[in-house]
Amino acid sequence: MCGRFTLIRLSDFTDLFPWILPPELRTPPRYNIAPSQPAAVVPNQPQPRVEFYRWGLIPSWAADPAIGNRMINARAESLARKPSFRTALRRRRCLVPADGFFEWRREPGGAKTPIYVRLRSGRPFAFAGLWDEWHDPDGAPLRTFTIITTDPNDLLRPIHNRMPVILREEDYRAWLAPGEREPSALLELLRPYPAEAMCAQAVSRVVNNPAHDAPDCIEPTAPAAPLRPRRSSTEPGLFGDG
Repeated sequence: MCGRFTLIRLSDFTDLFPWILPPELRTPPRYNIAPSQPAAVVPNQPQPRVEFYRWGLIPSWAADPAIGNRMINARAESLARKPSFRTALRRRRCLVPADGFFEWRREPGGAKTPIYVRLRSGRPFAFAGLWDEWHDPDGAPLRTFTIITTDPNDLLRPIHNRMPVILREEDYRAWLAPGEREPSALLELLRPYPAEAMCAQAVSRVVNNPAHDAPDCIEPTAPAAPLRPRRSSTEPGLFGDG
């Protein structure tokens, strides 16, 4: 699952990938991007460019836009057969730039600890996403997106039984290829990111409030040490599906 993420410096992402055009306006740092909020995406247009779509996919055929509240994530293994996602997989894919994301670890007694996950290198990255365009009864367009999830790697497995798909940088262009593509070639790209390239840290519970968007959302809690990948890959996840 992926229910919150950060994008502190969008310019770091576009500087790394200059073939992706930046947005026209400067964007503020985001420390707690939540569902239903606008977020930066790179849709598979002929000229890749950062745009801002609402998080929570509303299929073009949907009668009620409230469906987007339940479609912030899409399971990689069912994309090709689910009506909500199969056309978008073929035709409307996107990158979702980020530099970290949050998961919540269930503790003994039922409390949940927010965990901030990022790349060990500190580099920004991109989730694999799908987008669509919905029109309200007045004809006004609304573009939305969802983040694809897959099985967890050894770092995420003790925290959650799903993780967002972080694409390898060498796969960005393939995922963004405009036009229609066969699902078989695309699904091969949707793999768990290597655990040894990632790190995780317990952070302040202020992130629990989706309206709170400030640097203290990623402030480590003391004296917790950064979480590292487990040696075993057989321990089940602690949360339900997501």
